[in-house]
Amino acid sequence: MIAFLRLIGLVLVVELIFYALIWVYIRSLRREELEKEWDRRHPERAGPGPERAAFVRRSMLGFSKTLRARLVGLVLVLPVVAIVVIIVIVNYN
Repeated sequence: MIAFLRLIGLVLVVELIFYALIWVYIRSLRREELEKEWDRRHPERAGPGPERAAFVRRSMLGFSKTLRARLVGLVLVLPVVAIVVIIVIVNYN
């Protein structure tokens, strides 16, 4: 049982690292898309500016909530559930 708990602990640490890396990467991709969209919609005000920063900030609020929920399910919960199912199937059948 102790080996199982150590395995789950190690997996969770690795998953948290991957979670953080994926979160930063996907957020930066979305932010870049929004900046390009602003530049496309407002060619006369293209480039860094307070209006563009406000647009990106407002648009990222909802995206962060949905991204966090999806990543928690895919990166943190799914692998642990898969490991537990595999261990149960192998040990008890």
